[in-house]
Amino acid sequence: MQTWMKVLAVFALVIAGLVTFVATRPTHFTLSRSTEIAAPPEKIYALVADFHEWPKWSPWEKKDLAMKKTYSGAATGVGQIYEWADNKDVGKGRMTMQALEPGKLVRLKLEFLDPGPFTNDTRFAFVVSGDKTNVFWTMEGESDGLAQKAMSLMMDSLVGPDFEAGLAAMKVAAEAK
Repeated sequence: MQTWMKVLAVFALVIAGLVTFVATRPTHFTLSRSTEIAAPPEKIYALVADFHEWPKWSPWEKKDLAMKKTYSGAATGVGQIYEWADNKDVGKGRMTMQALEPGKLVRLKLEFLDPGPFTNDTRFAFVVSGDKTNVFWTMEGESDGLAQKAMSLMMDSLVGPDFEAGLAAMKVAAEAK
């Protein structure tokens, strides 16, 4: 067998192995990060429960200062909608407030339209610990197709650092006097 045919055969085996690996991954993924903030949960909740407050801490707001943002739906509370479109760094998407428990929980539907489409359940939970609050930021979703499963395998390394940066900025904003 010629050398180029051997290389091609090895390449085909590697590709087949990768496809098999990705295809056998679970369809459900979860990404979560947390931090402790020296502020009452109500103060932190206020930064998350109103999309107009997100520029104070959202890591994506800083990636493209010219990002086009649209607010629609309810003015406050459940039903608020925040849509964005920008350059290749953040893409295009929409968030809709789904459930609010003051000082305890914010749950939203997160839709990535480009790249995408991907729809994820995202929530922020606030748990009091003495005079501090533990904030848990979690995103969950289903990865039905092969491409979505491959993307979910990289979700932690792609989105995890953004969650960490967002929580760090949220901490600064909430702890400010």
